[in-house]
Amino acid sequence: MFDTEMASSTDSSATVDEEVRRLYERYQAADSDEERHAIALEMGKLDGRRHAEIYAALEDE
Repeated sequence: MFDTEMASSTDSSATVDEEVRRLYERYQAADSDEERHAIALEMGKLDGRRHAEIYAALEDE
C-alpha cells in the first residue's frame, strides 16, 4: 500500500513539475506584462494545489 501511494505521489509531482516547466517557458516567452501577470496567477494556483496535496498527505500519516 505504501509503495502505491509513493508511486502516485511521484506521478503527481512529475505532472505538476511538467506544468510548472510549461508555465515558466510561457512566462519567459510572454510579450507583455499583462500576459506575464496572467501566467503568474496560473503559477500561484498550481502552487496552491501542490501545497494542498502535501497537507492532505500529511494529515493521512
